Amino acid sequence: MNKMIAALVVATAILSTVALAEAQQTGKIPRIGFLAGGGSALPEAFEQGLRDLGYAKGKNITFEYRSREGGTAGWADLTAELIRLKVDIIVADGSGPADAAKKVTNTIPIVMTSSTDPVGTGLVASLARPGGNVTGLSSVSAELGGKLLEILKEIIPQLSRVVVPGPPPGSSTQDLFIKETESPARALKVQVTRVAVRGVEDYENIFRVATKERAHALVVRIPPNIPPGQRKQFVELVAKHRLPAIYQATNWIDAGGLISYGADRNYQFQRTAVYVDKILKGAKPADLPVEQPTKFEFVINLKAAKQIGLTISPNVLARASRVIR
Repeated sequence: MNKMIAALVVATAILSTVALAEAQQTGKIPRIGFLAGGGSALPEAFEQGLRDLGYAKGKNITFEYRSREGGTAGWADLTAELIRLKVDIIVADGSGPADAAKKVTNTIPIVMTSSTDPVGTGLVASLARPGGNVTGLSSVSAELGGKLLEILKEIIPQLSRVVVPGPPPGSSTQDLFIKETESPARALKVQVTRVAVRGVEDYENIFRVATKERAHALVVRIPPNIPPGQRKQFVELVAKHRLPAIYQATNWIDAGGLISYGADRNYQFQRTAVYVDKILKGAKPADLPVEQPTKFEFVINLKAAKQIGLTISPNVLARASRVIR
């Protein structure tokens, strides 16, 4: 019986890697397309995740990285370019790239690094059984509004009005965030004002509205995968207006932002690598459940706090995953 079990284990291991092995034997190296909002290189955590799974760039895997930074091409055009390059999988960094990619192809597997509401936006049929050609990770960021307000309230006890800059009405992810935040905002006695942001041309209006509403803080819902230059421009404006702001991704803090709370992006990228590996070994996106985040990051930038004259209590600092001093 033990010999039979051992034989089954070996057979399963062989079958799980047969697709990748056949590709390598025929000289075909898997090609992965990566759609990003900004930056000029693959996320290191994603590459490291693949290295941990036995992949070496240029040897048994290659990449085609496409970003909207500095260009005029939209997601659909960039996706079409990746299809012409005959990529085996498209990794989409966020809801926007994933949605655009799905509209262009229903055959090439698409792996999301994160998506606020993949079911509500129609990217997948359900989290348990996605169906179609899209799977990956969700971010549950739309459900975190209450938590963001709680953090701000603890740092700014007098908090009673916040402005939420983000995608305009009609954006399902932002609409859901506002809806999910209404109840905890009432409980915390905080008035929430939404401001539509379509691009950098709308940045100044955020602060005009904040001044008019006498807002105590910003809850920033501008997508974190915008080009780094746009993130830096926004953060500098926030500092200029001396407004506390909380974000949902650490790359805003890397740009000089004050506080972030959200799914651990590096861990999300590592998990994305696992999905890529499974699909290369024969798994179908339709059968791979969408994962919800299990690791969150709470980061505080004391340099930014000092810049706007904000004091953060030791109790709050003690709970942070990382503090920049």
